[in-house]
Parts: sequence; structure tokens; C-alpha cells
Amino acid sequence: MTAQTNKRFAGKVVCVTGSSRGIGRQLALSFAKEGADLIIHYVRNGEAAREVAKEIEELGQKAITVRANLAQEEKISTLFDEIESEFGRLDVFIHNAASGRNRAIMEVDSKGWDWTLNVNTRAFLLGGQHAAKLMPEGGAMLAISSFGSDRVFPYYSTVGPSKAALESLVRYFAIELASKNINVNAISAGAVETDALNHFPEMDQTLATLKEKMPYHRMVTADDIANTALFLCSKEAEMMRGQTLRLDGGLTLLVP
Repeated sequence: MTAQTNKRFAGKVVCVTGSSRGIGRQLALSFAKEGADLIIHYVRNGEAAREVAKEIEELGQKAITVRANLAQEEKISTLFDEIESEFGRLDVFIHNAASGRNRAIMEVDSKGWDWTLNVNTRAFLLGGQHAAKLMPEGGAMLAISSFGSDRVFPYYSTVGPSKAALESLVRYFAIELASKNINVNAISAGAVETDALNHFPEMDQTLATLKEKMPYHRMVTADDIANTALFLCSKEAEMMRGQTLRLDGGLTLLVP
């Protein structure tokens, strides 16, 4: 048996939304190291997306970059049209891209609410529908959620509800796509120190408070999320369906 066939995702095609940097970048690289070809999706960071694609090609895998604003339905369609044109199918779809208006709830306006729900939640609904059509022989979908879905996190009043709805969508997709051999789950991650946190007010103070409460000795990393994603999208996780796996080092178990 060759080294290539020992890789868990050899010959598979994987799309990770928001994969030019942060958690998405780590997800894409981890699947490539396991033998997958990748669709690197981005909105604004084209240079960073191309750098990720280059790293994947250096690993011996194929990678394409696709720019698409996930708040726009027609752009989501374009993303999957390009996947079908380039690869003809899809084996794993990971909805990692997220955005939001990071404000207190009394300062949230309808524009910010709609933007957040469209990118974080509606894009998974529409993307999942497109992805399933490219998985005639089965596959896996994964949504990246956060503990803001069922906890209160500062300035998270648009993103938190969007993640709660995202987890609900995961359950509906899981049941309706089970007969098509498509497995759907979510990871609810704790605060991961990426550039995305820099957009939140008072983040240094919030992170210091979180670190003080951590029952384990460190924060969750993008690598932790990627390792969990590799399992949830594998054959070994076939009996885990519609689940949201909490990955927070035990932080949310604490009361108070």
C-alpha cells in the first residue's frame, strides 16, 4: 500500500468557505495533508487565498480559489458552478465563513442583522443545498459554530443567534440527507485566537477573563478544530449525525 492511499481523504474534493486565513486556512491545509483537493473560498483576501492554494499545491494536491460574497445568493450559485466545472463533484463541504455586526444588542440595526444572518446562516442553507447535488455517492458537511450559540458573549448579539440557527439547520440537513449517505454535523468552538477577534471591542479584557477561567491550561486552537473536522467528515464518524460537538477545553461546563 502506498503512502498516498493511507491518507484519509485521498482523492476527495473539499470546499472550505472563508479559507484564506485563520481557522479556514488551517482546515484547508489539514485536509490537503490528508490527500484532498481543495476549493479555497474568499471574499476580500485574494492574495492570502492564493498563498493557501500555493501551499496546497506544494503538498501535491490541486487547489482553486473562488471569490464569492456569501451574502448574495447568485454568488453562492457561482461558487458551486465553478466547483462542478472544475471537479465535477464535491465530497466535503465546510461552512466556516462568518461575519457580523459586533455590537451590544440595543445597538443592532436591521441591516447588520440581515447581513450577519445571510452570511452565517442563509449561506449554509443555500450552500448545503448546492453541495448535496454534487454528492451523488454521499459525503459530509460541517458547520463551524461557536459557544455564542447558547451562551452570551460580549458584542455577539448578531453572531450568537445566527450560530444557534446554524446548529438547527445542521439537524434538519442531517435527517433529510441521511438517506443520501451525506453526514452533517457542527463544531461549536470556544474563542480561538485569530485575527477575527481583533474586530471585537474590549477583546484583550475578554480574552484575559476567558484565560483565567480555563479549566485546562490553554485556549482552543485552529489546529484543534481542524483535527476534529477531519474526524467528523470521515467514515469513522458515520453514526454521529446532526450533532454539535463542543470544543472548548471544558470552559462552558463551569458554573458560575
